[in-house]
Amino acid sequence: MREYLSNAIYRSQLIDLFFQHIYLALLPVLLAVVIALPLGWAAHLNRTATAVMLGVSSVVYTIPSLALFIILPLAIGTAFTSTINIVIALTLYTVALLVRTVVDALESLPGPVLAAATAMGYRPLRRAVTVELPMAIPVLVSGLRVAVVSNVSLVSIGALLGSGGLGLLFIFGLNRSFVAPQIAALVLSALIALVADALLVLAQRLATPWLRVRSAS
Repeated sequence: MREYLSNAIYRSQLIDLFFQHIYLALLPVLLAVVIALPLGWAAHLNRTATAVMLGVSSVVYTIPSLALFIILPLAIGTAFTSTINIVIALTLYTVALLVRTVVDALESLPGPVLAAATAMGYRPLRRAVTVELPMAIPVLVSGLRVAVVSNVSLVSIGALLGSGGLGLLFIFGLNRSFVAPQIAALVLSALIALVADALLVLAQRLATPWLRVRSAS
């Protein structure tokens, strides 16, 4: 391991792949949040839309990741090694996961609180942004934590097609019977997942101060 980390070329490659892995794992989460929030909110307002969106989400989520990584380049005309395939595939998986989370979060909100907001003159959009969304944060963050950990893991599968990320080190080490890069990839992947999860927990605590007051009383 020391020999591997002391090599400047290997170290530079490791740093590049580390930041590429973060980019490939977290960019789809950001894109999915922007897409899933309005979709989930729309599904929450209409029972038919709920059934359709949750059905589509379930189908998308059951597609094997490797199959999707292979089908996407054929469908959108990108190279098999393009990182765009990973970003689009993981965005689809994350949207499929978060749409259901958003619907569950909005449907779990207490009716009397929503009725009180409506009685105070809150229009639907204002009520959604200032009342429903903040109250739904704990459930939404739970879904995000699952999505982030899942994406960090799935990026490594994309390396089988040469798309990048720390997964390339598993193949590199396997082809050369060299364990050190595989250990480094494993440790750094776990580190990304743990740090991202901790940041989400911290963000939830900062965004929901009323929960700390409630638990302290």
